[in-house]
Amino acid sequence: MSTRLEIALRPRVVRRALTYAVVVGAVLIAINHGDALLAGELPPARLVRMGLTVVVPYLVSTLSSVAAIREAERRG
Repeated sequence: MSTRLEIALRPRVVRRALTYAVVVGAVLIAINHGDALLAGELPPARLVRMGLTVVVPYLVSTLSSVAAIREAERRG
């Protein structure tokens, strides 16, 4: 049985998670920081929050992929 980290680092899992992170992250950044982007107000603290906005969907996608793959491996 594969370890969680091994599954999380598989190229297909990483590609999928990156795709979702970029798409969902961009939508969330537009919703949550769009006004600041348009006004050019991007202090370092906001940039950090924007970065975390992209990290969250990456982690959600990765964790759900790992859980689904582990379940499929258990079932054979």
